[in-house]
Amino acid sequence: MKTRRDFLTQAPVGLLGAVVAGSAAAQTGAQPPATSTPPPPGSPGAFNTAPPVGPKLDTATFAQAEKLMQVTMTEPQRAMAVANWPTSLAGLLERRTGPRKVALEEGLAPATTWFPAMGRAQVGPTRNRFMSSKVAEMPLPAKDEDIAFASVAQLGAWIRTRQLTSTRLTKLYLERLKRFDPQLRCVITLCESHALEQAAQADREIAAGHYRGPLHGIPWGAKDLLDTAGIPTTYGAEPFKHRVPKGDGAVTRKLNAAGAVLVAKLSLGALALNDIWFGGQTMNPWLPQEGASGSSAGPAAATAAGLVAFAIGSETQGSIISPCMRCGTTGLRPTYGRVPRTGAMTLCWTMDKLGPITRSVEDTLLVLQAIHGTDPGDTASVAAYLDYDADASIKGLKVGYFPAWMQEAPATDLDRAALDHLRALGLVPTEVSLPGWPYDDLNLLLFAEAAAAFEELTLSGQVEQLSEQTPDAWPNLFREARFLSAVDFVQADRLRRKVAAEMARVMGEVDLLLVPSLRDEMMVISNMTGQPALTLRTGFVEVSQVRSDWAPDPKHPRPTLAKPHRVPYGVTLVGRLFEEGTLGRVGSALEAKVAVAGERPVGF
Repeated sequence: MKTRRDFLTQAPVGLLGAVVAGSAAAQTGAQPPATSTPPPPGSPGAFNTAPPVGPKLDTATFAQAEKLMQVTMTEPQRAMAVANWPTSLAGLLERRTGPRKVALEEGLAPATTWFPAMGRAQVGPTRNRFMSSKVAEMPLPAKDEDIAFASVAQLGAWIRTRQLTSTRLTKLYLERLKRFDPQLRCVITLCESHALEQAAQADREIAAGHYRGPLHGIPWGAKDLLDTAGIPTTYGAEPFKHRVPKGDGAVTRKLNAAGAVLVAKLSLGALALNDIWFGGQTMNPWLPQEGASGSSAGPAAATAAGLVAFAIGSETQGSIISPCMRCGTTGLRPTYGRVPRTGAMTLCWTMDKLGPITRSVEDTLLVLQAIHGTDPGDTASVAAYLDYDADASIKGLKVGYFPAWMQEAPATDLDRAALDHLRALGLVPTEVSLPGWPYDDLNLLLFAEAAAAFEELTLSGQVEQLSEQTPDAWPNLFREARFLSAVDFVQADRLRRKVAAEMARVMGEVDLLLVPSLRDEMMVISNMTGQPALTLRTGFVEVSQVRSDWAPDPKHPRPTLAKPHRVPYGVTLVGRLFEEGTLGRVGSALEAKVAVAGERPVGF
């Protein structure tokens, strides 16, 4: 089973015509994308990289269709759509046009009202339990840098024992944010006065004996799609630069209640796509010549560089996993519905998830403990138990893996080594499989929901204010999505239920999965089915070319580095619904086994 990127970089041009029914070269006169060498390890998939398919198009085709859909495009926008449609959206119809057709049985219901449990009476833990590791007694370091890179758990212990005040720690992080942001461009709004007020309050409460828990007095950064009362929340997008919400979002409220200190609103790719926002591109602390990946670019970059203790990111399809891979951070994408999204920007109602980005595995669980639960504003939020015992044994747990995936790109020796490490820790590697269905067809749901979420922005023309106007950026994709079939949307929704049933079968055979983090199929599948995922650093690889989230552009080739550069690399553990505790236990053991989490990016 090949990924989109593998197909483009490895298949001969002549093979496209043989494999893809009615190739674009035959039907539109367009040339397939040129072959190239495989991208460096850690390169994510990109929109607009599929093999070209579909009927002959010209600008008149779209001009006529606009009359039916009651939308208006300019002639240059039509020309972009004509050139891009065969490689971007036409392929999403493969489920019914082939070559990999999938029958949808009579009685297979749509998954429009999306609850990952799909009617099962009991999913996830049967009790609430949270038992974190005991923090080793450690004196407060003399160097501010060593304090900045300490774990949330360790920082909390120093604050609890009053070796460190929240005010001192907050000032430390504020200074680092100011010093390093010009290099990383990860901060949209610095919340200095707000943070110092919260820190002073935390110090007063702790001095009075009112300690709220492990996040009390801990400075954090929010991806700038979380509403914060009186503080701009811009979505990283030009039309929303001056948006100031009146109230806090649910996660912001929960972290306020835990006593955490908000120090910065951190960057995201505009409207949660990739790593370019109205202030520029957010950069990777480990390789400042390349972007941090997205869309949780700011949270990952700031956490990796020791500018915050932890951050909150979001994922619809890869926006926690990809920047954590790029920046070497640890990201926990919770089960869909585990964390309420009230007061967070909507991209896709049935896929958006909020989760923590940290520098260690257990820290993600400490944050999740504070932010999970229900909220009346999010009808998909679920009152599920969270069961985490750091000391519980992991021996005998079955870890599923896909044999073919582990032997081909984007997998590396580090993915294969991680499986060996888990075996050495007492887990039982177990082969699993999924049908060879056209999983990318499910992205029809992503594009349609996203276009619906920003319909007014698109129809009003304000979307043209976004700096990125490439074929694989939101403005073009939002416009193109207006021409997706509603019938095909429903059929894709039915396919989603079929895929979720397959994942339920697989997860019934194992306790968790180990997958190459950037494997296209699992990125799509697990986000559509709502499985939780934990991405953690397990080693380092060398790259000779900067990596990008964007489709290759021959006019702007990616820079080649003067010499190979060492960058972090990680794997992803995918869990059963609402069993983040299992991911935390296994992830912590793997983290300790590989012992690479403590290395810091040079210069920070």
